[in-house]
Amino acid sequence: MQDVAATPTLDYTSEAYKDAYSRINAIVIEGEQEAQDNYLSLIQLLPDSEEELKRLSKMEARHKKGFQACGKNLNVTPDMEFAKEFFSDLHQNFQQALSEGKVVTCLLIQSLIIECFAISAYNIYIPVADPFARKITEGVVKDEYTHLNYGEEWLKANFDSVKEELEQANRENLPLVWKMLNQVTEDANTLGMEKDALVEDFMIAYGEALGNIGFNTREIMRMSAYGLREG
Repeated sequence: MQDVAATPTLDYTSEAYKDAYSRINAIVIEGEQEAQDNYLSLIQLLPDSEEELKRLSKMEARHKKGFQACGKNLNVTPDMEFAKEFFSDLHQNFQQALSEGKVVTCLLIQSLIIECFAISAYNIYIPVADPFARKITEGVVKDEYTHLNYGEEWLKANFDSVKEELEQANRENLPLVWKMLNQVTEDANTLGMEKDALVEDFMIAYGEALGNIGFNTREIMRMSAYGLREG
């Protein structure tokens, strides 16, 4: 029989696990809240997509409830103050772009960066999650691909006119992802999630999204590694 003490990262009842989980769980709850709010905000800039954006927002609200249930299942109180600070730079950039009517920047932040960040984190988390959280997360990740697809399709349809703004938005926002990943390296590791795997999975998802929109391989390599720092 395997000694639980030898694999503390998988002891879901340990204080170390629950402490790390309080921040990681808060991040996914806050991430779904950000997404829920962002899709509703995008209606201002994309009124023709109101019905679809409301549908996506409702899905994010459902996900949030699912992740709140995951925390309760482990008797963990999510550290929402930490999570709000964690997303503060991306949140601020989205709000700034929204106020300036920059729909392309808003879509890059929400439909590409946040969705790819979520997809990569959930994919790495599922194999090491407790059974309750695994079931919830598997359902959520299927939905996230449809959210990613919404942004991809809009940007692909308008690629020639939005390419320059996409490249600029990428330069301004992608470095924040590496900063965010560095912030949670230790906590993620406690949950059995390796930072290198998170980075790799994000770069694959983000690169595929950029390719689907219309960027070539050279552009994707340059853009998806922008601001990448080891730390």
